[in-house]
Amino acid sequence: MQTELSAAWRNTVVGDEAAQILKTCVHCGFCNATCPTYQLVGDELDGPRGRIYLLKNVFEGGEFGTSTQTHLDRCLTCRACETTCPSGVRYGRLLELGREIVEERITRPVGERLLRGILWRVLTHRTVFRLLLRIGQRLRPLLPRRVAQKIPSPVVVGDWPATRHARRMLVLDGCVQPSLAPNINSAVARVFDRLGISLLRESRAHCCGAVPLHLSAGEAARDFMRRNIDAWWPLVMSDVEAIVMTASGCGVTVRDYATYLADDPAYARKAEQVALKVRDVAEVVADEMGSLADWEGINGNRDVVFHPPCSLQHGQQVRGMVESILSTVGYRLHQFPDAHMCCGSAGTYSLLQSEMADALRKNKLAALQATDASCIVTANIGCQVHLASEAEVPVCHWIELLDR
Repeated sequence: MQTELSAAWRNTVVGDEAAQILKTCVHCGFCNATCPTYQLVGDELDGPRGRIYLLKNVFEGGEFGTSTQTHLDRCLTCRACETTCPSGVRYGRLLELGREIVEERITRPVGERLLRGILWRVLTHRTVFRLLLRIGQRLRPLLPRRVAQKIPSPVVVGDWPATRHARRMLVLDGCVQPSLAPNINSAVARVFDRLGISLLRESRAHCCGAVPLHLSAGEAARDFMRRNIDAWWPLVMSDVEAIVMTASGCGVTVRDYATYLADDPAYARKAEQVALKVRDVAEVVADEMGSLADWEGINGNRDVVFHPPCSLQHGQQVRGMVESILSTVGYRLHQFPDAHMCCGSAGTYSLLQSEMADALRKNKLAALQATDASCIVTANIGCQVHLASEAEVPVCHWIELLDR
């Protein structure tokens, strides 16, 4: 796609990166076939190709306003289009660059600005979020059904094994997962302990930066990234093998730290080193498949269906690993149609674009529950909570099945 950058963006880091991405697009439209929002509304501007034209206009200095912002807001950033694209267009990165520019130049209504600001500040503050969640859980019987469904019940957290193995890995606790589903990381720690790996936590590491990124608060996101790098750096430089991600949404963000901090002289090199250490929990467990083959049989129902989060299959390009792991230890995996399509969670999307998110969840659950599996498993806390709010069967993280 031929692009003539405006004077404002010519010979700038952001402009040059955007132009490089734009020129790889050949207008083929294959991306629309796998775009959830385009499939729902059928509007070219709510598909990747249309949004690319909108972003091209932004970087060429054309006029844009709230309509452009609305179409960009409606994108889930699921990156299914990247998996489909024959030209390798880095659509997700282009969208992030464009959203931040549009956010700076188009003033949102006061209510929207307030909501978006509160969202990323509350969701990334563990203490505040935990307190509000506990209040919500206590008041759940009194709340409207739509609100009450989004509040998960408290869960029992198992023991975290002591550090006793020569092999050590570091895990990101994240921002909302420790409150919503604290058993996920402790389950990983127990599974790893059985595999001869000790899992470490660094309390100073918080949000990976994904939440403010979803809300076009780019500088706030980069501040979280720098804070995490500072917290992890001594361990990264020691004998820690990997930084393990148990939420695939966090994984896709941390893997891209080097991109987000490329023009930061104090953090660029460190960001590269951190990104190289990142591994999804499935990648670690998959390397130990020989040990898994000797594990004991499954107690209870073996029939499960795995919903692969977009951040895992499209963002990190990790496909088939979870299914292989669960099959190895004796679970029967059910197949379902349109597994590549987003469930509608997408970070804060389900809160800000609820109508679209609800429609996508309805479609996803219809496909998942038609399999008659006894349990839905996934690999991202956002998908888990979003699906569980309407699912007729339990929804959990797949690692919890191994922990059992």
